[in-house]
Amino acid sequence: MLLRRLAAVLVLSLTLAGPARAETCPPFFLDGVPPALRNPKLVARTVPLCFEAFAVLHSGTARGPLYAAERLTRAGVEAARRVERRDAFHEEDRLPAEDRADLSDYVRSGYDRGHLAPAGDMPTGEAQAQSFSLANIVPQDRTLNRNLWSSIEESVRRLALRRGDLFVVTGTVFSGGSVASIRARVLVPTALFKAVYDPARREGGAYLAPNSREGTWRAVSLDELRDLSGIEPFPSAPVAARARAMDLPEPFVSSREGRRREEESWSSWLGNELLKALKRALRDVLRSIF
Repeated sequence: MLLRRLAAVLVLSLTLAGPARAETCPPFFLDGVPPALRNPKLVARTVPLCFEAFAVLHSGTARGPLYAAERLTRAGVEAARRVERRDAFHEEDRLPAEDRADLSDYVRSGYDRGHLAPAGDMPTGEAQAQSFSLANIVPQDRTLNRNLWSSIEESVRRLALRRGDLFVVTGTVFSGGSVASIRARVLVPTALFKAVYDPARREGGAYLAPNSREGTWRAVSLDELRDLSGIEPFPSAPVAARARAMDLPEPFVSSREGRRREEESWSSWLGNELLKALKRALRDVLRSIF
């Protein structure tokens, strides 16, 4: 028991000295107030982690994040568009080994490694690299991740470009009598949400999608999201803003793209990813020479 308490203290101290110091976390929260856990079952073994462009609350029980918080601005999204994606999934060494996911957990798991704070939101290369921490990753249905959810992420980025400033909290829902897991270690969310709040218009709402291949979603109010997930993403938001869901942009996936991704086999996808990696490696070599 004593060793466990000492380990918890050590983790918290490392959190303060991580990639971004703790005082940089409040800018990602509306009014500096982090999301609130209204379901007491979610509270156990949680650790807040701060990164350059987002913050997460990690659960040692789920061995993954409960939520990731960001502040999306027009300038930040424009900067992110210029950052080339470089996949670099890695374990989060600021967490105790017994409470975190390992890269091996996802091998042949049948699930994608799904970002909560998307790599496509990250305004710098360093921020993007940090988004590949497994502390920001959940087991996500492949069809959902590569189609509808990707489109929801892009829809929110486009909304940030139009509005100029949004607070975003992406999180997990665990519902039902039993929850699936991979390797009997990492819990699989039954649904995912992406909550949005516009501080200028004082309105908010959330996308809610089952973590399955069915490709359906619905808009919910922040109050309904709290009741379903046990997470209140913006506790300081006005009562009226929490009670009514704002009009969220309709996610769009072209029929051509949808068919292509549905028909794409695992082997062809892997081949494409290897080809991209080889092209990046060749470009880096040429840059080093010239």
